[in-house]
Amino acid sequence: MLTSKGLSMPTLYTEIVIEAPRQAVWESLVYKDRWRFWNTFLYDCSPRAGFVPGKEVLLAVRRVPGDEPIEFRAKVREVMDGYGVQWRAVIPGFTSEVSMELQEIGPDRTKYLYQEKISGAIGRFALSFIRHDQMRGMRRMAQELKQYSEVL
Repeated sequence: MLTSKGLSMPTLYTEIVIEAPRQAVWESLVYKDRWRFWNTFLYDCSPRAGFVPGKEVLLAVRRVPGDEPIEFRAKVREVMDGYGVQWRAVIPGFTSEVSMELQEIGPDRTKYLYQEKISGAIGRFALSFIRHDQMRGMRRMAQELKQYSEVL
């Protein structure tokens, strides 16, 4: 399991069971250039920059369909091949730590877990405004990953 070190932070969490092998789900998730085919929550602004520990990726989030995406830089903290990825995005006063994890729960069955921890003076304040839309976006992404992975 991916871990996050630090103080207790407000956490947003969703999970879904996907009727597909863990490796197939992993390939959909880790190859950001495929996100354009299924992911309406997170956008890859740097498709050639893979998830490499210690490196930055440029991403964008669209919490509500139709809204303008918000770009951010995230530093990849951990990549566990076939199992998960974790990154951290920091702007003054706001820190977001995201982990996406895959658990094999049976033949051709995978549990996808998405967790986001938010901290910082602005982060805790902003969370009260974005929590609902962020959760909807996280759940939408999980459902889209499920639909995409199950038809591969």
